[in-house]
Amino acid sequence: MSSEDPLSRIRERIDALDWELLHLISARATLAREVANVKVANGDRKFYRPEREAAVLRRIKEQNPGPLDGEEITRLFREIMSACLALEQPLAVAFLGPEGTFTQAAALKHFGQSIQAVPVGDIADVFREVEAGSCSYGVVPVENSTEGVISHTLDLFMGSPLKIAGEVTLRIHHHLMSREPDLADIRTLFSHQQSLAQCRGWLDHHLPGAERIAVGSNAQAADMAAAQAGSAAVAGESAAEIYGLEVLARRIEDEPGNTTRFLVIAKEDSPASGRDKTSLLLTCRNEPGGLYRMLNPLAEHHISMTRIESRPSRRGIWDYVFYIDILGHRDEALVGKALKQLEGASLYFKILGSYPEAVL
Repeated sequence: MSSEDPLSRIRERIDALDWELLHLISARATLAREVANVKVANGDRKFYRPEREAAVLRRIKEQNPGPLDGEEITRLFREIMSACLALEQPLAVAFLGPEGTFTQAAALKHFGQSIQAVPVGDIADVFREVEAGSCSYGVVPVENSTEGVISHTLDLFMGSPLKIAGEVTLRIHHHLMSREPDLADIRTLFSHQQSLAQCRGWLDHHLPGAERIAVGSNAQAADMAAAQAGSAAVAGESAAEIYGLEVLARRIEDEPGNTTRFLVIAKEDSPASGRDKTSLLLTCRNEPGGLYRMLNPLAEHHISMTRIESRPSRRGIWDYVFYIDILGHRDEALVGKALKQLEGASLYFKILGSYPEAVL
């Protein structure tokens, strides 16, 4: 028996499975198109269902038999779902541009590659594109595990009617990139201020004499480094490919678990998926124990608070608003009771949205 025979048999099985996969994916796409036709006939133009997608991806991840890990199998199924959804209606999604930012990577992780990704100049522009209806969804950064909250994003919710419809977490790896071949040739360094902070230790050690200039995004930094001799950028790997730079050092972030959380914003939030969060905007009376008494309904109803941030309200000196994330959906009975009591105990109360927890 030839030594090639076992390998040939395995390849024949792979070819047969590929053929079967092709037909199964085509069958799924056909059903997705039928779903679109039924919705249109019923006057329903909402094709993207974030709560259903999150529930399906969780189930797939939980039931995954391997050998591919859960994150990889989730990514594969998300792309299938994204391509099928595009047959119904391609989603226009605004993100903090230009191309090559981590926000774009987060948008593609959440929605898949088969979207119309729309880069805009700053976070406020993401809100404006969605408010105007030019894009159905937007993706904005909200907090980093190393540097904390992105306050500009939180401030924009004060005056915006938009809701939070989802969240994305993205492991952040920063790379040093340049047209220069050697670190000794770098005199100027461009990056977003958050990225400069997240790589402070490495930069202090390896590029102590380089001027650090904060710019609007890491992709913009890469574009500037490509145009200016003696400069470099700290950005994601995709930026190096887009702007023609060489990566001189990889993963220079000070914390190996560096992760950024992004919010998906829309005109409506999401129905319950079975594993959800709710975000709130509150103010309390400026008196001893005011915050404790305002938040007491959460403890009474055994609802976990996962995050609380304070920001100046801009309505008076030393007047603050609190951004709060809790576990559960506003339509759940206990959460609904707690929210009603919270509203009664707050000077100002706003539900920013209920949405599925991020599928990692």
